[in-house]
Amino acid sequence: MPKSITVMAFDYGTRRVGVAVGNSVTQLGQALKTIAAANSEILFLEVASLLKEWQPDQLVVGRPLHPDGTPHEMTAKASRFGNQLHGHFALPVSWVDERYTSAILEGDAKMQDNLDAHSAALILEQYFAEQPNTNESN
Repeated sequence: MPKSITVMAFDYGTRRVGVAVGNSVTQLGQALKTIAAANSEILFLEVASLLKEWQPDQLVVGRPLHPDGTPHEMTAKASRFGNQLHGHFALPVSWVDERYTSAILEGDAKMQDNLDAHSAALILEQYFAEQPNTNESN
């Protein structure tokens, strides 16, 4: 039986960062919180606290792209954030195309309050869906 891997996902934004957690067994994302930090120092202190609490083995960052797949200004910012996570915390970082996560959720009134965290949960579930299937019983 494969070892359960805990994964934390981030939906990066310049004003807010959504955070979700999940594991490789259930492959479900749980929205944790939306961090609204005044600066990157406070943001990384909040992230450090979450990492200490959840002890993830892997980090995932949503990579925003234009609908045609080309990068834009936020693509570089999200990439930089992921690289900073790796540098600060020495955990592996993977990227997930997040083109449609917020659009899927914006129409759902229940998700409005914590949209960024729910977007991070969708990013995490997409990450799990993209991983090679390690279940040999199929």
